[in-house]
Amino acid sequence: MTGKIITIAQQKGGSGKTTIAAHLAVSLMLRGAYPVAILDVDPQGSLGSWFEVREAAFGDQGTGLSFRTSSGWGARREARSMARDHGIVILDTPPKTDSDVRPSIEVADLVLVPIQPTPVDLWATEQTLTIADREGTPAMLVFNRVPPRAALTAEMQAAIAESRFPLAEARVGNRTAFASSMGLGKTVVETEPSGKASAETDALLAEVLRSLER
Repeated sequence: MTGKIITIAQQKGGSGKTTIAAHLAVSLMLRGAYPVAILDVDPQGSLGSWFEVREAAFGDQGTGLSFRTSSGWGARREARSMARDHGIVILDTPPKTDSDVRPSIEVADLVLVPIQPTPVDLWATEQTLTIADREGTPAMLVFNRVPPRAALTAEMQAAIAESRFPLAEARVGNRTAFASSMGLGKTVVETEPSGKASAETDALLAEVLRSLER
């Protein structure tokens, strides 16, 4: 049985794609239901850098994840290859659109689009969502780096409605714990398993899995 493919995509830089990708992958891995793989399609290689730190941190114990890199055009082939041996493959893509990201969106069973809760950030997702719509790939918006007590404005609510794509109920806060754990080659579910950041990660993962089942 071929595994599912999740692509993290967002045209706007600084949206936290790599952090979302790493945290979902580790959370899935810790469940132990099936092998989990991550694929770095971003030339900046942030996910690869995190994985190298993780390898050094865990040593012979192993990272618990499979990892590969790919160029934009080769992502579709690489993701399908990894999906044959893994329950879920998670792709981290560059902050670009169209030809650079299209193969990663086309191959996905679900596209997650992390955004900060501002209309400007949502407007910047237009091309990413257009590609997903054109390819017939389900997509879900995810509020990431949400400031404490952030409230949705009427302008933001209207912009979400116009996007026609669902917004995840789970929100990921703007917490230093995420960056701190990434610097160690880990995630908050490993460094602070009882913390709020870990609870937010678990809630997002549960929602993603429900979406994949649908």
